[in-house]
Amino acid sequence: MKTEKISLRPDEEFIRLDSLLKAGGAFPTGGQAKLEIQNGNVTVNGEICTQRGKKLRKGDIAEYHGEAFEVD
Repeated sequence: MKTEKISLRPDEEFIRLDSLLKAGGAFPTGGQAKLEIQNGNVTVNGEICTQRGKKLRKGDIAEYHGEAFEVD
């Protein structure tokens, strides 16, 4: 599985799950990301996550349909 690293801006401590997936190109819109997260189709660090606003920090990994996105 390919892991894409998504870098935080220097002034950020975290990124929301829906924003990470959108930034990584998994979804063209935040609304689509929200639906897939709420339907239980996304994992964070290996566990299903249904909270679209979950705060992810450096080292956290979100996965959706075989694609992985790591906060860098």
